[in-house]
Parts: sequence; structure tokens; C-alpha cells
Amino acid sequence: MIRIGAGAGYSGDRIEPAVELAEKGGLDYLVFECLAERTIALAQLQKAKDPEAGYDPLLGERMQAVLAACRARGTRIVTNSGAANPRAAARRVLEVARSLGLAGTRIAVVTGDDVLALLQRGKGLGEPLAQLGDSVISANAYIGAGPIVEALAGGADVVITGRAADPSLFLAPLVHAFGWSSDDWARLGQGTLVGHLLECAGQVTGGYFADPGFKDVPGLARLGFPLAEVAEDGSAVITKVEGSGGRVSEATCKEQLLYEIHDPARYVTPDVVADFTGVTLAELDPDRVAARGATGRARPEQLKVAVGYRDGFIGEGQISYAGPGALARARLALEIVAERLRLTGARCREVRCDVIGVDALHGARLSAGAEPYEVRARVAGRSESAAEAARIGREVEALYTNGPAAGGGATQSVREVIAVATLFLPREQVSARVEYLEV
Repeated sequence: MIRIGAGAGYSGDRIEPAVELAEKGGLDYLVFECLAERTIALAQLQKAKDPEAGYDPLLGERMQAVLAACRARGTRIVTNSGAANPRAAARRVLEVARSLGLAGTRIAVVTGDDVLALLQRGKGLGEPLAQLGDSVISANAYIGAGPIVEALAGGADVVITGRAADPSLFLAPLVHAFGWSSDDWARLGQGTLVGHLLECAGQVTGGYFADPGFKDVPGLARLGFPLAEVAEDGSAVITKVEGSGGRVSEATCKEQLLYEIHDPARYVTPDVVADFTGVTLAELDPDRVAARGATGRARPEQLKVAVGYRDGFIGEGQISYAGPGALARARLALEIVAERLRLTGARCREVRCDVIGVDALHGARLSAGAEPYEVRARVAGRSESAAEAARIGREVEALYTNGPAAGGGATQSVREVIAVATLFLPREQVSARVEYLEV
């Protein structure tokens, strides 16, 4: 049996639950899944400013917190924290290992997911992405478990990748530990189920599940992250460290099972097309859920590629109103700003006006109800330039003296939009490589 834990479900995730897993989880592997769709594109912008940046900014802090405990217990670490700069990330982990006196620590770097130069040389962006020209800043293929398995077979204590698929980070240790064949589709499908249940960390232990009075979860302030006890056939028990906060139940696992998979009969990953339609979940004991029944079919011939590109700027302004008539004053404020943007010829591709607390999430049709005591008016718009976008916030701030009575707490901001598009490449065009560093 292999014990594998989830130390992070996104880039900015908490560090304490990972420490708890490292020290008390009895793990063979600890996985940090730290990439979202736009993360690498944003990281590429950081790398352009500093060639030693472009990886997860919490990587050093995470390794400082868990590396000694993992090395002492023989727990191996796998992470896609390398983002746009896996080699620099590995050098950072090397620094941490040296500072902790962890001689002999072997770090593997998996590269090859960055296919931007390949696409640009071959003009493989296709229409309409080819029309984006210089606005394209990144193109990263979702690599699978194979190169991670190679790195583990090469004796790596820490494996750092760029854009590896989320469940592949968890599947790779199982393939390595159990010697599964790369075309054992049934076991790969079951291993992908394990990875999918664990990949978002605290979501499956009740974090994203909690809904007071309907789905109560204890101890959320010290939510424990999940781990899986996995057998050689891929069947698993999802659990957490005893005494940690949160809950692992049939219901929490069902919600995570359905998360972002689109078609349960055809969950496409770089390693296998998984079929979750036969999955069964059964509560064995409190905080212990058995998961089995997944299978799979042959992996796809193409790999998904996430393309990041610049897509203008969003300018935003907000201001608060409270007391009797707050809603009416907020709506008048929005009308004034919208009219001012028209009068002054602001060049905005789109403008959105909301009253936070009333209609900002679901629109006016669902916002009927009691008069709120306090609200916040928000205007946001998209423009081609930062200067044009900044005009929106300035008009909102001008409401202090030129708009409805008693507005306060005005803020304004401008941010660049990094958008993501998807294309597919034949897998033979993506060549992953493994390199090693050692303390």
C-alpha cells in the first residue's frame, strides 16, 4: 500500500496542512498541485522581468516547512510549482536543502511543456490565435505521468515540473511504486480517480463543501488536507490526518468526483481517457471513504495546450453607501458614471455596473428582496490601454463630491487581462526531459 497526500490545491494554498501531512501522515509521497489555467502565463510575465522568477512564489517557504520532515521520513515530493521556470524552481529548492543541511537530496526537473517557440516556428497557433501576434505570451502542453515516473526511477527526492496535468502528479508515484504498465488503462483510470479526488486538497476534506445549516463541517479554521491509501490494484481509501479539521465523507468525495470532469465516461488526461461511471464510494469509518470502480481507455493522441495572451486592461472603481436610501443612491451613482463615460468618450469594449450585495453575482432578475442597509457600487470596464481603463476608477472616485450623498471608501484599480485559449498538439511534438540537481 502507498500513502500519498495533497499538500496544496492551488498556488496560494495554506502551508500548515502540508506540514501536518509531512509530520503525521506517514506518507510515501507528498504532492503539491499549484497551477491553474492562467498561472503559467502570469508566471511568464514575472520571468520576463527576472530570469530567476516565474515559479510558485511560495515554493521556498513550502520547502522550508516540509523538506526536512519529508527527508527524515522518506517521503518524496512531487510538484508542478515550477510553472514557467522549473529550472529556477529547482535551484531554489536546492538552496533550501543546503540551508537545512540535507546532504544527498536529489532534485529532478521536468521540462519540455513550454511549446511556445515550437508553435511560433511552425505557425501552429491556428486561427484565430495566429492573429494575436505579439500578444501571445505562453503556450504550455499538459504533460502526463511518464517523465515524473522517470524522475522517480532516477532516485529523485523532489520532482519539479511545469504544466503537468493535475491528476498525473498523483498517478506518477503509483505507476512508479506498483510498476503499472503505460497501457494498463484500467489501473491508470483508477489512479487518475485517486489523483482527481486529491488534487484540490481541502476541497475533498470539506472546504469547498461546507454550507452552514445544510452541510456542516467541523474545524474549518484548521482544515486538514487529504491523503489516500492506495492498493496495487488502484483501489483507495481517502482520509486525512487524525484530529485535523474538516470531514471526509461519501458526500464530500462525490462533490469532488464531479468537479470539472465534463463527461464522467470520458475524462481525458494525457495518460488515459478515464471512465468514472462505475465508481463507487463507501464510508468505512468516520473520515475514511473507499473509492474504486474507475477504469479507462487508450490515452489521446493529442495533448492539450494552454495558450496565454494579453487581452487588454480592466479598470474598476467602487464606492459604498449606507443607511436609508442606500440602494437608490448606489444605483444613481452607477447611472452617473455610465453617462460620464459616454459623455467623455471613454473607449471601453464593455462596461459592467453592479451593486455588490444586490445584483453583482446573479443579476437583477434574482435580486428582489428586502432593502439592504449597506451596499457597494462597482463599475468595471475593459479597454485596450491602461490609460483608458484608469478613467473608470477616476469617475467613480469623483462621486465623492459630484454624486449622491454620503459615498465613502472609494477605490480604483487597473489590471491587465491575461486570457487563456486552448489548442491541441500531436503528442510526439512534445518532448519532456528530466534533469537532476543534487546537494
